[in-house]
Amino acid sequence: MNGRMSKVKRKVIRIDEDKCTGCGQCILSCAEGVIIIQDGKAKVVKDMFCDGLGACLGHCPEGALSLEEMETDPFGEEATKRHVSSVNGQELHACQSSRPMMLMPETSATKGDNPSQLRNWPIQLALAPEGTPAYKGASLLIAADCTGFSHGNVQRDFIAGRIAIIACPKLDNFDAHVKKLTSIFKGNDIKDITLIRMEVPCCGGLQHMVNEAMRLSGKKLPLQEFIVERYGGKVVKVSA
Repeated sequence: MNGRMSKVKRKVIRIDEDKCTGCGQCILSCAEGVIIIQDGKAKVVKDMFCDGLGACLGHCPEGALSLEEMETDPFGEEATKRHVSSVNGQELHACQSSRPMMLMPETSATKGDNPSQLRNWPIQLALAPEGTPAYKGASLLIAADCTGFSHGNVQRDFIAGRIAIIACPKLDNFDAHVKKLTSIFKGNDIKDITLIRMEVPCCGGLQHMVNEAMRLSGKKLPLQEFIVERYGGKVVKVSA
C-alpha cells in the first residue's frame, strides 16, 4: 500500500474558460468551496471537493459550467469539510450576511432626510468578491475605515453612485488586500477609482495598496484621491 487514493469514474464540475467572465456567481452557489476566482477566471480548486451534484450549474449567466464524467479522485467528505472551514489558514465562519448582493439606495421620501446610498454588500475588502456583475463598468470607491466616521457627508459625496470597498492599511493584512485588489482590477471592467483616506501618515498605505494592485494587474485606471482632515472633517482633493 502506498497510501494513494484510487481513481473512480464520476461526475465533477468543469469550467469553460473561454465563456467564463469571472463574475463569481458560481462561487455563491457552491457550498463545498470548489470554485475560486483566479486571474479573472473561475477555477476548480480540487476535484476531490466536488460532490458532483451540480448545484452551481444554473447560476452561471454565460453557461460556462458543466458536469463531466471522468476518472478522478473520489469525493472526500472529510477533506472537503476541512477545506471549507479553513482558507489561507484562517477559519471561515458561515454567515449569510456576508453573501455578495446589490442594494437599492434609499430615497429621502422613504427613509428620512439622510438616506443610505450604499449599493453593494459586503463592503469590507476582506469579504468583497473578486468577481461580481456589480463591478462591470463601475466607479469604485476605496475608502479607509475611519473616513465614514470623520466626514459627515461621505454618503452623499462619495458613496452615492459608486461601488464601495473599505479597508484599513494599518490593521488589515496589506499583502492579502493587494492580492484581492489586483484580482478585482484585473478580472473586471472597472471604470474608475475614487480613493478617500485620512490625513494620518499610516493611512497613506491605502494609496500604496491601490497603486501596487494596479501595477500588478497591468491596468492603469483613472484615479482621484481625497484626504479627510482629522479636525473638522474637511476634505481635500489631492489628485485627479
